[in-house]
Amino acid sequence: MSETSTEKFPLISTNDLKAQLQNPELSIIDIRSTAAYNGWRFNGETRSGHIKGAKSLPLSWTQYWDLPDILDSKEIMPHKPVVIYGYNLEDALRMANFMDTAGYKNIKLFNQFMNEWAGNPELPLEKLSRYTQLVYPQWVKQLIDGKNPPEYDNGENYVICHPHYGYIKDYEVGHIPGAIPLDTNSLESTETWNRRSPEELKETLEKHGIRHDTTVVLYGRFSFPKNEDPYPGRNAGHLAAMRCAMIMLYAGVKDVRILNGGLRAWEDAGYPVTQEETKPAPVDDFGMKIPAHPEIIVDTPKAKEMLASQDADLVSVRSWDEFIGKVSGYNYIEKKGRIPGAVFGNCGSDAYHMENYRNADHTMREYQEVEANWREMGLTPEKHLAFYCGTGWRGSEAFMNAYMMGWPKISVYDGGWFEWSGDPNNPIGTGEPE
Repeated sequence: MSETSTEKFPLISTNDLKAQLQNPELSIIDIRSTAAYNGWRFNGETRSGHIKGAKSLPLSWTQYWDLPDILDSKEIMPHKPVVIYGYNLEDALRMANFMDTAGYKNIKLFNQFMNEWAGNPELPLEKLSRYTQLVYPQWVKQLIDGKNPPEYDNGENYVICHPHYGYIKDYEVGHIPGAIPLDTNSLESTETWNRRSPEELKETLEKHGIRHDTTVVLYGRFSFPKNEDPYPGRNAGHLAAMRCAMIMLYAGVKDVRILNGGLRAWEDAGYPVTQEETKPAPVDDFGMKIPAHPEIIVDTPKAKEMLASQDADLVSVRSWDEFIGKVSGYNYIEKKGRIPGAVFGNCGSDAYHMENYRNADHTMREYQEVEANWREMGLTPEKHLAFYCGTGWRGSEAFMNAYMMGWPKISVYDGGWFEWSGDPNNPIGTGEPE
């Protein structure tokens, strides 16, 4: 081990790594879990987070056949120097050997993250601003088992929700033990696809046992058992979780958490699913006026104001073909095109995929990569941003990314393309924008 790690993959000292942090040619790779990278502590770290500028590349990702493509997408190039670190030298060496076979030859290992870097306040660490709201499977398991997981102090005042889009079988074929089903149609109108009225939201939340001070954990399904998927390839469950999370924040639920990676992450962690139904325990009163945060959702008049403002942007979280008017994206939306003046937010390949906001294992994409893409398009946290798509689901996922990043002035344009294109008086843009 020592000869292999120090001769083929030399060790780099803390001082040398610190001196090279500003080197644009250097790629620093954090091979711990995305949860540890984002800020969760797993080994008693004095400080949490990751080395400033490091890329997240969990060791578990070596199982994916397209890892070289992932490395390329992160601009980790074979001809450039690489430093790998994790919680221990053995894991770093495993990643180094994998990358070596993929053509990476200038690799060094850093073995002092725990002993020196995490414990020294003079060495820079970064973390996701609201990492506590993006939980991991072991955290949820501890919650269910009554073991009071980290960064949690709400006792038994929690509800775990398994959202579905009018398809209860999504819940019935298997869910996290103790989770209750939540139909997205109870939170948004099946006519306009906008959030429901304050009175309707109040009724739904109370029926599901949710008060303003209830901790709500939401997760989605990424794949169904064979021949059970009503929306093949659409990953509707995860989008549903993001949609419900945004509406709950709008209503006033103070502690909304997302299981990063959804039901797949739960199963990958070795935890069982159940078909046993858990019935909600209704509460008498939500406990505050809904919406507590009306600024989270904007409607068409406000969207038009934002288009005319230098300090705001509408962000079209749609595919390129939708944005230029090649397709509408939906079989129930006839008109094609975009809102003139909207900024392209690039969800992914079509109306049912958000691959540009997710990692290979369906966890939330490394937040610096999302931020870099946004800044390239002129989107900054100083502006008021309102994300939209066709009916609000993809816009909600982009919103939740910005929420986790701590961006202060963010909203969802709830009407989106469905409402905008339905008004003949609204202008429509097509083709590639100037």
